[in-house]
Amino acid sequence: QVQLVESGGGSVQAGESLRLSCAASGGTFSSTVMGWFRQAPGKEREFVATIKWTSRVTAHADSVKGRFTISRDNTKNTVYLQLNSLKPEDTAVYYCAANYVGLLSMRLNDYDYWGQGTQVTVSS
Repeated sequence: QVQLVESGGGSVQAGESLRLSCAASGGTFSSTVMGWFRQAPGKEREFVATIKWTSRVTAHADSVKGRFTISRDNTKNTVYLQLNSLKPEDTAVYYCAANYVGLLSMRLNDYDYWGQGTQVTVSS
């Protein structure tokens, strides 16, 4: 059973940075696409970034381009999300997800496995 465990969330001031990690286990990941999503209170879960496990091909939501960067370390089965220049509107629970469709996707329904989420709170 695939398990995804996020870590690295916290409370920061606007303009500061965080790095989120997603440790993957229990499966093979060479054909997966990994994604980060977030959900703010009272809002729907939204796409943040995605990366192919076996390449450096990535995609980021327009709202985070230039500030957030997704990356992965295959040797550690871990995907990262670097969050720079954080804004109060970035406050949300951040979720890691994996899909075996093998194509970069911004759609929640394309992802088969989800982590439990990590809270990011940005104060002004």
